[in-house]
Amino acid sequence: MLKHSLLAAAVAAAFAAPMASAADSKELKEIRAQIRQMKDSYEARLQALEQRLEKAQAATADAQAQTKALAASVAAAPAASAAGAANAGNVASGGVGAPLASPGNTAATMPAATGSPASAAGSAAPASNLFNPNISMILGGTMQNLSQDPGQYRLQGFVPSGGEGGPGTRGFSLGESELTMAANIDPQFAGQLTFALGADNTVEVEEAFVQTRAMSNGLNLKAGRFLSALGYMNGQHAHTWDFVDAPLAYQAFLGGQYKPDGVQAKWLAPLDQYLEVGVELGNGSAFPGTARNKNGNGATTVFAHLGDDIGDSASYRVGLSHLRTGAHERAFEDGGLNNAFSGKSRTWVADGIFKWAPNGNPTRTNFKLQGEYFRRHESGLLAVDSGGENAASGSYASTQSGWYLQSVYQFKPNWRAGLRYDRLSSGSQRIGLVDDGTVSLASLPILEAYTPSRSSVMFDYSPSEFSRLRLQLARDKSRPGVTDNQVFLQYIMSLGTHAAHAF
Repeated sequence: MLKHSLLAAAVAAAFAAPMASAADSKELKEIRAQIRQMKDSYEARLQALEQRLEKAQAATADAQAQTKALAASVAAAPAASAAGAANAGNVASGGVGAPLASPGNTAATMPAATGSPASAAGSAAPASNLFNPNISMILGGTMQNLSQDPGQYRLQGFVPSGGEGGPGTRGFSLGESELTMAANIDPQFAGQLTFALGADNTVEVEEAFVQTRAMSNGLNLKAGRFLSALGYMNGQHAHTWDFVDAPLAYQAFLGGQYKPDGVQAKWLAPLDQYLEVGVELGNGSAFPGTARNKNGNGATTVFAHLGDDIGDSASYRVGLSHLRTGAHERAFEDGGLNNAFSGKSRTWVADGIFKWAPNGNPTRTNFKLQGEYFRRHESGLLAVDSGGENAASGSYASTQSGWYLQSVYQFKPNWRAGLRYDRLSSGSQRIGLVDDGTVSLASLPILEAYTPSRSSVMFDYSPSEFSRLRLQLARDKSRPGVTDNQVFLQYIMSLGTHAAHAF
């Protein structure tokens, strides 16, 4: 019996061995086939990547060759022109061997971009200067439908600033267009010039400044005329605003926007959070100041901004600013009479902005909440034209305030909607001539106390980052007993290279 069992086991083992060997051989073949497939796949991908790399290198080489050829042609053009003129003169006079480079030769005198390889080689027109300065244009226009006569517009309770443009004219009109030229001057300086072209065919230098580029320790200097860092919106050009017009507080306290002629110093702290502090010294001629024919500093602005991220989807910035300036006979018309204020003016601005976009990507949807609070104190003398030969003058002091709050929501790509509410308070005003009975308050109707307000809603569509179409509806109560229902249609178009805007 034992012999039969041993024999059966031997027979089973003999048959099982070939079967296991066959199974192992099949599995090894499958593994080898998979390895071969992976190897072939990786080799194909590597060959494709190598071909893409070769094409990219070839394209880069072609672009560099074209740029060098273009640079050479631009540099050679003035020299060729000068050579032609010199040869023509030589033929006429019978002389030969006149030099091509003369003191008036543009190619010989044009400065090269410092630090570029072309400048190191002595090239007259390096490729990096071919398209400098960058030129951009902003074209804007509006159509206004107004229920009240815009010629009667005023901010009741406030000395006119000259910047209360109000809703503009009825019907179609040009908005403010801009022409900007900007470029790096050298490794140390950059410059910018911006012209504002008004609908009334006026041209104004909105900004013209130079600024440093390579100062250490987070310090940056700017000199010339510039949009002040006072508040939040003041530093932005009008075409970047989320609504057609400026908030009422900007019109009342800054005459639209504060643009000093002077110098600015900003310091960015080396922190994980965004902390910026700065000071501006100006000549003081911009509203609420006036030109005072004095040497040195006529207006001082100090500001501080703090910001940071809130998770991956949100960020904020808050700020506090103070403007100190003075006015000498700052004239305004009231009731057909010419009056003037002389004295000190101090303005405080607190601002804040919150931005949200899912995972920090604002392309599809995003939200922005923004607001500013203004408070101004003025004291000095008020000269009132009583209609006679001499104007009476007396003490004047006022403390006034205003604020706005707005929100803008991009609910789908290219489409946004926004709400804004403005409010001013004429506050307390002490008019010495009224207190002592020299004139009645009725002689100064614009200074009678009031709280102007306005509510606005807007929708805009941006086919691209270079164009925007906007519809805005507003209910304006800037005058007592009068409500102006306003409808605006606006277009804003950007041509050329335009620098990115601040947060």
